[in-house]
Amino acid sequence: MLTTSRRFTRSDASVPAARAFTREVIDAADAAIDRSALDDVLLCVSELATNAVRHRVPAGGALLVKVGADEHRVRVECHDANRRRPRLRHPADDDQTGRGLLLVEAIASRWGTDERPFGKYVWFELDLKPAGTPPPPS
Repeated sequence: MLTTSRRFTRSDASVPAARAFTREVIDAADAAIDRSALDDVLLCVSELATNAVRHRVPAGGALLVKVGADEHRVRVECHDANRRRPRLRHPADDDQTGRGLLLVEAIASRWGTDERPFGKYVWFELDLKPAGTPPPPS
């Protein structure tokens, strides 16, 4: 799996830019990804990029997004310079925030965090169904 990366500034505008970058990498990889799976990947990218921009990237810092895709899976990593790892929250019904990682956990095949020399990265993978795989029974 070939991985491509791009840096984004600490800005709310970086979230849609990270989604667009992810879509470009997946399109270039010719991964056999259906619309539903692409939407799932982009939602997870939005959640991780939003968390990084709002809570993890220091002022003047940058978010590094790495994306790889092939016929079997998509992998995305969001790197920042903050060592503090995100944690799953269990917000109350009326809380306005705190559900991002719950969404990633529900959608992704796998996700986690790893350290790097100057910070950490949060990653997820989404397994792709082979072409012609019937949908699960309802």
